[in-house]
Amino acid sequence: MQQIESDIISRCRRGDKGAFRYVVQNCQGMVYSLSLKMLADVEEAKDVVQDTFIKVWQNMTSYDDRYSFNTWVYTIASRLCLDRLRKVRPIGPTEVDERIFETVADDSDPERQLESSEWVSVIKVMADELSGKQKLVFTLSQLEGLDTAQITEITGLDADQIKSNLYAAKKNIRERLIQMGYGKD
Repeated sequence: MQQIESDIISRCRRGDKGAFRYVVQNCQGMVYSLSLKMLADVEEAKDVVQDTFIKVWQNMTSYDDRYSFNTWVYTIASRLCLDRLRKVRPIGPTEVDERIFETVADDSDPERQLESSEWVSVIKVMADELSGKQKLVFTLSQLEGLDTAQITEITGLDADQIKSNLYAAKKNIRERLIQMGYGKD
């Protein structure tokens, strides 16, 4: 994930659409990745990407330079994802999702790249019973590779809350894997 230079941010604050296009091009992948993993829906994820960058553009003057720009963008995207999770009734995994998960889980090729539809199925299966906060903390930590300090900045949760939510998410996923026949009882 490439950090956006302060010059680009300054240009965006002055209304430079070319500079903002650069921001979008450099940050849309991370926003889409987070959104897809959180929402397990390709179209919803695309909508969150659009909504995130609308908010980024509208609020560029309120961005505080003391903090990481990427973390600020993650914060906006994660809040939009949580809002969507609260509004929509979650759709649990289907039999097709579970078959795709089994195919992906059984694949021994470490070079295999997951397609969006496969990610959706895997996330639906694994995170079916997680709360919004657990799903967000798990996604940021385990799937996006962010550290506790970054997650604290994005979510507003303290380190203990992050650890607690992450523990609960991992426990739930572990139990789900055992129910599906993976791992030990």
